Amino acid sequence: MEISAYRGHMTQNLADLPDAPRWRGVNHLALVTPDMDATVRFYAGVLGMRVVAATMAGPMRHYFFEIGPQNTVAFFEVKDAETFDKGAGSPPPLPIPFQMDHISFNLPDEDALEQLQKRLAAAGCEVTELVDHGFVRSVYFTDPNGIALEASYWVVDGTGRDADAADHALFSDPDPVPALADLARGDLGDAPHTHLV
Repeated sequence: MEISAYRGHMTQNLADLPDAPRWRGVNHLALVTPDMDATVRFYAGVLGMRVVAATMAGPMRHYFFEIGPQNTVAFFEVKDAETFDKGAGSPPPLPIPFQMDHISFNLPDEDALEQLQKRLAAAGCEVTELVDHGFVRSVYFTDPNGIALEASYWVVDGTGRDADAADHALFSDPDPVPALADLARGDLGDAPHTHLV
């Protein structure tokens, strides 16, 4: 039986770690799109997910779509990103196009975020200081597979209420895609077509 190389880096006494926080689902799953306008038209227009935040992450648009209370799917717009034509559960094409950025697990408040940060550090896991994104606060770390992880709590929760594009805590993209103006008017117009792989 082969033992994972990662096991050599494990904390020996998990019982000695600080208590684990109480999780509240997926704060956001961060994916990548080359076309945010088409993404808004599909996720908001076709699937009916409300846009609850539209912000910038450096030079990239970063939009959030509600899938449940305090749970969202988010997209970074990376111009010229390669699209990912792969059926669910099938092997990926090689080389693998960049599609997922990270997953953020949802926590109830800053105390839980600090509790997790201490637990990760006590377990010998590298973890960032608290990062303030305005409407969410987060810490970042990785799993043993190198998957980028984030834990966040909503400072300003855009889910479970009407979206307000004038709320600059949630909608701070200085040049939003046309689909957001179409949403505000109640008419998204054209929807992108998709295909099965």
